[in-house]
Amino acid sequence: MVSIRFTSPQADGTLRTQDVQARPGTSVMQAATAGGIEGIAADCGGMLVCSTCHVYVAPEWAARLPAPQQDELAMLEFTAAPRREGSRLCCQIDLTPELDGLTVELPERQY
Repeated sequence: MVSIRFTSPQADGTLRTQDVQARPGTSVMQAATAGGIEGIAADCGGMLVCSTCHVYVAPEWAARLPAPQQDELAMLEFTAAPRREGSRLCCQIDLTPELDGLTVELPERQY
């Protein structure tokens, strides 16, 4: 199993942290929805047509991920929250054993 840490901003300015376990080959989006992570809308179910699974990948992990493909980069133009360095669509991040401990931050909103 691969562990993913999700952090999400709270109204009081703190970050809520939730850890989820998932099998290698699962996308981060699938792990989030199966793990009950609030803030990953995943409206298109991972078909890369919505951008409602936007996350910010922690800098120490971003370099370990494959570079985003053109389709993902195009969809990142439509995120509701500001795009920043480390922005990814988590439906496009497939988990591998090397990503055990991956940390992603959810944006304040997906819509």
